[in-house]
Amino acid sequence: MNESRPIPDGATPDGARNLLSASSSPYLRQHADNPVHWQEWGDDALAQARRRDVPILLSVGYAACHWCHVMAHESFEDADTAAQMNADFVCIKVDREERPDIDAIYMSATVAMTRQGGWPMTCFLTPAGEPFYCGTYFPPSPRPGMPSFRQVMAAVTEAWTQRRTEIDAMASKVREHVEANASALPPGTVAVDEQLLAHAVAAALDDEDRAAGGFGGAPKFPPSALLEGLIRYTEATCDPGALAAAGRTCEAMARGGIHDQLGGGFARYAVDNDWVIPHFEKMLYDNAQLLRVYAHLARRTGDLLARRVAGEIVDFLDRDLRVAGGFASSLDADTEGVEGSTYVWTPEQLTAILGDDDGRWAAELFAVTGDGTFEHGTSTLQLRTDPDDAQRFDSVRARLRVARASRAQPARDDKVVTAWNAMAITALAEAGAGLGEPAWIDHAVWCAEQILDTHVVDGAVRRSSLGGTIGVPAGGLDDHAALATALLTLFTVTGDTDWRTAGLGILDRAIDVFADRDEAGSWYDAAGDGLIARPRDPVDGATPAGASLMAEALLLASGLAGVDDAARYTELLDATLARGAVLLAKLARSAGHWLAVAQARVAGPMQIAVAQASRSDGKLARAARELAAGGTIVVVGEQDSQPLLDSRGPVDGRDAAYVCRGNVCGLPVTALDQLADAVLTAPSSTGSRPPAPPDE
Repeated sequence: MNESRPIPDGATPDGARNLLSASSSPYLRQHADNPVHWQEWGDDALAQARRRDVPILLSVGYAACHWCHVMAHESFEDADTAAQMNADFVCIKVDREERPDIDAIYMSATVAMTRQGGWPMTCFLTPAGEPFYCGTYFPPSPRPGMPSFRQVMAAVTEAWTQRRTEIDAMASKVREHVEANASALPPGTVAVDEQLLAHAVAAALDDEDRAAGGFGGAPKFPPSALLEGLIRYTEATCDPGALAAAGRTCEAMARGGIHDQLGGGFARYAVDNDWVIPHFEKMLYDNAQLLRVYAHLARRTGDLLARRVAGEIVDFLDRDLRVAGGFASSLDADTEGVEGSTYVWTPEQLTAILGDDDGRWAAELFAVTGDGTFEHGTSTLQLRTDPDDAQRFDSVRARLRVARASRAQPARDDKVVTAWNAMAITALAEAGAGLGEPAWIDHAVWCAEQILDTHVVDGAVRRSSLGGTIGVPAGGLDDHAALATALLTLFTVTGDTDWRTAGLGILDRAIDVFADRDEAGSWYDAAGDGLIARPRDPVDGATPAGASLMAEALLLASGLAGVDDAARYTELLDATLARGAVLLAKLARSAGHWLAVAQARVAGPMQIAVAQASRSDGKLARAARELAAGGTIVVVGEQDSQPLLDSRGPVDGRDAAYVCRGNVCGLPVTALDQLADAVLTAPSSTGSRPPAPPDE
């Protein structure tokens, strides 16, 4: 059953007032003062719609959404509009970040009806929750080709009272579509092998914008998961093309306006082709994924820009997103209702802060022009070339950061989301171990402790918290899978077996709750209690799909668990990847995380177990973590301290590394050059065009 909060004292039985003030979602709290009688999704709200025999008006958005704020100001704060909403509908507000299951269901309906989706999302539902009319943003007054919001509501009310049969038929048809859209991927018909991966990489590279970086045209979103997959592909095949493409995109983003050149971190996307003009919201999930990519690129290539960007992302997370309970979800795109005003500059402003010489130097370096690159003569900061004076660069940035801090700042969504924090834990742990930054590992440990203390309640993972207080919504597949991966990664980095125990426990719970018992290797994204469908979307989007995150967790568990459990995890992993193969064959750009996990699986997966002597200097372990390809399972410890070190110990009193690919292991090595040879020798090497698509 859906969980719902009780109606506050003083409210009518039908909830005839706004009920959002006690929500665990900052986005919903932003609407607590609306004259709209908003409720949260739950049994009480649906029952009220049945009692009143009126439709449900469902509004879905999130705190950092610019157009969500616009529609709220134009319509939800307007007394006349609110009166119409209250009279004719039961009004429900949903934070898509807190309830991705609800968002997924009704976004499927919205796309089916309008051929496009986005937020704010506005849907009209029967009291049973079946959608019959959906859209996105509606203006307060009519525009060419777009009715006003009040006109839409009036038309829905007229249809509800006069043409109920038509509405019921439409609702039934849409429900059938939603249910069909949540069906499982077909059983694997394409082998998950080197040929499939080569085809997927070639398909992705065909869409590369070699001049400006990225894939496809504007708007451009950071293709984080795909970049990680491309780096891993080069590591496995020695084909430089994929790595070069990843490097071009990473450099273009790092030098563009989408990257905060002063404070670190990345905005959600660029509205233009050249990464100059961002949509200014800064999301935890984007920056967690990009930290992983830039750290991996820096570790593999030694690129100094990538190394600096990775460090600045860590600084951004720690400085701007650390809150009680973990890392906050996002920073808003708007500042006091104006998009991007915190971040943009004019030449005159630079001169006023820095003086004439440094001001002119900074304007040229950061591409701040008199005409501006953004709005109203202002410019975003870019870094198209490296500065000729590093000390001067650091001084200028420091002074501009101080000046920017005195400006009004964007609002922060303090909601702590399990999956996104888990991605941050994984990225911080991997980056810290791979780049020799123990403080980053400490950040990861702190965050993991916060999440386990607050978000795991009686063994069950919850979706989110606010101010250290856990929210009602249960965690989905992505929350469980990403957290299992994070905890298992922490185990490999720290050697603390408590992390492994917790990670495997959460993974087993995910298998129990989300596995499709009739379709091996297929996964539901949510429990689905009380919803019209049980959502299931295997496509990687802004965040990896729950199913591809599950594949990653299973990959790690297959190397870290005992023999019997490892075999069970491996079987599930292979069944999962077999279903994901169709995405790699047909939708490679939307299967970046699938590519990364599949590449690690096809490469073995590679395992490096470093058995440490009693007086170890740790050099062999550090080298293993620096040299290992993405997806490699690296463990360090004493002989027999864990499954990968069973009967494996030091050699002649020296640390020894045991390198295995799949079920094949080499002889232990004790010297750094021997380890490099063992780790970096790829199973195949080709510089030719990848083969044709595999037969299906």
